[in-house]
Amino acid sequence: MPPVASAFAGASCFEGVVLGAVRRWITGGLGAVAFALLAGCNNSPHPHGAARENTLFMAFAERSPRYLDPTSSYAAPESTYVYEISEPPYGYHHLKRPYTLIPRAAEALAKPYLLDAQGKRLPDDAPDEQVAEAVYDIPIRPGLKWSPHPAFAKDAQGNYLYHHLKPGELGDKRSPFDFKQLGTREVVAEDFVYALKRHASPRLEAPMAAVFSEHVIGLKDYMALLRRESEKQLKGLPENLADKPFLDLRRWPLAGALAVNDHLLRIRLKGRYPQWQYWLATNFTAAIPWEVDAFYAQPGMAANSLSWNQWPVGSGPFMMTEYVQDRRHVMSRNPNYRVDTYPCDGSPGDAEAGLLADCGKRMPFVDKVVAINVKEKVPIKELFKQGYLDLPEMDRADWGVNLAVDRDDSDEVKAFFDERGFRLPMAVDITNWYLGFNWLDPVVGRGDTPEQQKRNRALRQAISIAIDWEEGYGRIFRDQGGDAAHGPIPPGVFGSREGQPGEFNPVTHRLVNGKVERRPIEDALKLMEEAGYPGGRDAKTGKPLVLNYDFQRVITPELKAQNDWMVRQFAKLGIQLDIRATDFNQFQEKILKGKHQIFWWGWFADYPDAENFLFLLYGPNSKSLHEGENTANYANPEFDRLFRKLQSLEDGPQKAQVMAQLNDIVRQDAPWAFGFWSYSGLAFQHWVYNGKPGVVVRDRARYLRVDAGERSRKVAEWNQPVWWPLLVLVAGGVAIFIATRRAWRARETATALVSGEAA
Repeated sequence: MPPVASAFAGASCFEGVVLGAVRRWITGGLGAVAFALLAGCNNSPHPHGAARENTLFMAFAERSPRYLDPTSSYAAPESTYVYEISEPPYGYHHLKRPYTLIPRAAEALAKPYLLDAQGKRLPDDAPDEQVAEAVYDIPIRPGLKWSPHPAFAKDAQGNYLYHHLKPGELGDKRSPFDFKQLGTREVVAEDFVYALKRHASPRLEAPMAAVFSEHVIGLKDYMALLRRESEKQLKGLPENLADKPFLDLRRWPLAGALAVNDHLLRIRLKGRYPQWQYWLATNFTAAIPWEVDAFYAQPGMAANSLSWNQWPVGSGPFMMTEYVQDRRHVMSRNPNYRVDTYPCDGSPGDAEAGLLADCGKRMPFVDKVVAINVKEKVPIKELFKQGYLDLPEMDRADWGVNLAVDRDDSDEVKAFFDERGFRLPMAVDITNWYLGFNWLDPVVGRGDTPEQQKRNRALRQAISIAIDWEEGYGRIFRDQGGDAAHGPIPPGVFGSREGQPGEFNPVTHRLVNGKVERRPIEDALKLMEEAGYPGGRDAKTGKPLVLNYDFQRVITPELKAQNDWMVRQFAKLGIQLDIRATDFNQFQEKILKGKHQIFWWGWFADYPDAENFLFLLYGPNSKSLHEGENTANYANPEFDRLFRKLQSLEDGPQKAQVMAQLNDIVRQDAPWAFGFWSYSGLAFQHWVYNGKPGVVVRDRARYLRVDAGERSRKVAEWNQPVWWPLLVLVAGGVAIFIATRRAWRARETATALVSGEAA
C-alpha cells in the first residue's frame, strides 16, 4: 500500500497553496508565487504547533452529545465527557480483568449491612424474607473540590454573585468562563443526596428513575411529591418556558438518602440488592451541587446555551472549557482535582505490555482532551493514519477491530501499519448488538388480542431466523463483527451459557450432526404463514408487508452496505424494509415518543452483571412509557417477576437457574432478533501509552499519556508536502508570463511602427 497519509497531505497542501498562489500571482506577480511556494502549508485540522502540546486529540462523529447532565446522560458518546468531568462514588480498575470496583469519590468501598422490619441488624446470610433494608454507609473523600464555576462565586459578605441575575443581565455570555469571578467549594455527602433526588424531578429526563425508585426507599413517593411541587411552581407560567424557576430539592428530605455528616453518605435500599454497588460506579450517582442547578435555572441561560448539557460541573480530572456545537469540544485539566495516581497492579501480561510503567505517577497525564467533529469513518481513519488523531474515537470499541481488518488485508498494508507503529489492543468484552421490535407497535409488537399476539410472535420469530448474523457480522462485515448471539446475556458475565456445548436458541437454530446451525429459511416461511403473511403479503388484503427500520445513524457509504444487507435479509421473507435513518439525537426523540417500529441497537455494559442486560427488557423500565432503557418497550409479567427475584440474588446456582428461565422466555417472545457479541478493540498511536480495552472503564482519558515530542516529529515526517505540483504551477506561470510579455512587446512594437508610418 502506498503511503496514503502523505498522498492525502500533499493533495490537500497543493489545493490550498495553489489557490493562494494563483490569487497572489494575479495581484502581485511571480514574487508572491515564490513566497507561497516557500511558505508551505499546514494540513492539520488543529492550530499550528498543537502537535507539540500535552494534548490528547480524538474525533467524534455526527452531532454533539445530547446530554452531559449526569442524571440524564446514558449514551456511549456522552460518557467520553461525563465520566471524566463527574466522579461517582466508585469506579473500575483500569487494568484488572475481571472488572474490579475501586473507590473514586468514595474513600473506600462500603459493605452493606442488613436490617429487618424493626430496624435490627441481620447476619449477611439472612433469608430474603427477613431483609427489609440494605444500608450502604459510604465514606466520602475529604478535600474533594468542584471545578471552577461562577455558580460558586461569592462576594466579601458570602453572598452568591450570580444567583440573582435579572432578565437581560446575562448579556452575550455563552460560557461559564465569560464571568469575571469563578469559585469552588468542597464536595460533601449532601451533594450525593441531592443527585439521587434529581432522579425524581419531572423536569429532567432521568433514565434510571424507574429502576432507582424500586430500590431507594422513598424515591417513588418523592417523585409524586416533586410532580406536585413543580406543578404549583409553574402554575400560570407558559408551558414552553425554557428557563423554569429553580426547584430547590433541598427543601424536601428523601428517606432513602441521608448525609450523616459532610463525609458520610447513607443510602437505604428496599431489601437485598447486591447490584447497587455497580450503580455507585455510574454517573447517575455522581455528586451534583445545588448551586449549579440554581445558576442554570435563571432567565436567559437556555437561550445562551448555558446548561448542564453543555457545561457540566464535577470534581473529576477534567472540565469542559470549550464547547462549539457539532464542531469541537475541549476538556482541560481541572485545577482542583485531587491527588490521583496510576495503578501499580493489573492483570497478567500488563507489565510485559508496558501498562505498569507509570506506576504511582500522578494523573491525569494530559493537560487537554480535544475532540473534533468528523462526520464519516473514512476521514477519521485517514486523520488517524496521518497522525492528527491520537485515537479515532474514545467511546467506540470497534476501531481497533476495524483497523485490524485493514491491516490484515494485505502484506503491503500490514507493512505500512507496522512502520507507523499503530497500537491495536483487542479483547472479548461484554457488549451486544441486536435488532429490536417495539412492543407498542401493532404489527411487530405484543398485539392486543391473544390471536394477534400469536401472529406477531410468529412474525418476530420468522425475522429472527431470516437474519443470518453469522454471514453478515461473521464473514462480511468483519470490521464490526463478532460471534452470533443466542440470548441477551453475553459471555463473560456470571451465569451466561453463551458458547457452551449444546447451548443455543431453539427458535433460530437447531442441532445437526452435533453442530449448531441456523434454521433453514423454509422454517421462517412457515412462520410467516402462521403470522398471516404468506410470501410477505397480508393474507386478507393481499398487500405487501412493509416494515420500517429505524436506524440510529445518518447513512454514510460504509453504513449503506450494512443497511442494504439488512434489506436483503427481510426480502428472503418477501418483506419490504423501509430504512428510516436519522442522527442519534433524532433517533432518541423518536424512541421516547414510541414512534419506532424495528430498530438497531447496541449496549456496552455499565457493570459486569446479568441485570445490566436483562433490565433492558424489564417492563417498568420501558423507554417510551417510563423513559427507561427498555427500548423495545417489552413487557411480560413472568419475565418481570423473575427479574425482580434475580435482583436479590448473589452469584450462585440459584441465580444461574433464574437467568436460564429469563433467557428461555425472551427466546420465545423474540422482542429482539439477537444479533452478535462484538469484539472489542481500541486504536492508539505508538506515542500514546496506557491504553487498554474495557467497556465499563469509561474514565479512560485520565490514564492516557502522550509523548508530544514524538508526535510532533512523526506528524511532520508523515506529512511532507508534495511540492512538484507547485513547481509545475510556477513553471507554467513563468511560461505564461514570458509568452504574455512577448505578445505585449510584439503588440507595442507593431503599434509604434504603425504610428511612425502615419506620421
